[in-house]
Formats: sequence, C-alpha cells, structure tokens
Amino acid sequence: MRYIGCMEDFGKFKKRLLGDTEIRKSYEDLGPEFAIAQAVIEKRLEKGLTQLELAKKIGTKQSAISRLESGSYNPSLNFLDKVARALGMRLIINFS
Repeated sequence: MRYIGCMEDFGKFKKRLLGDTEIRKSYEDLGPEFAIAQAVIEKRLEKGLTQLELAKKIGTKQSAISRLESGSYNPSLNFLDKVARALGMRLIINFS
C-alpha cells in the first residue's frame, strides 16, 4: 500500500517537530482533536477509502471529512458515530 511510506515519513516529521517545546505544548493542548483525526485517517486509509467515498457512505460532503481529518472541525457525537460505523468501528468515549 503506497500510504505506508507516507505515514512513515510523517512519523519522522512529527517527531522532529515535537522536539520544539512550544510546538509540543500546542500539540498536547489539541490532543483529543488530533487523536480523532489520526484515528479516522489511519482507518480510512487502511480500508482503502478516499475522503469522498467515506463521505458518500455517511451522506455528507468530502469537505466535512477533510475538516474532520485536519482537526479544524468540532464534530457532533452523531457525526463521529456515523464515521465510525462507516469505517466498521464503534465510537467509544472514555474519560480517564
């Protein structure tokens, strides 16, 4: 799968960026948003779906998936549940 190489390159890039304390703090402050975005991207790629294909599965526009994956969108629980189901997953919320 061609995406694996991209994710490995991203991992190296991320590690280098997080070496900067200011960037690390900002990243940690946005942790939940990034965690959701990363989980959706990884599962979507694993399933071999484009953003458009995922959007069609849940009855939304590709731009909504793009915003979700960029972390610039504050989705409803209903929207996240639809995304999870379309990816063959369950939405589980955990406070720890």
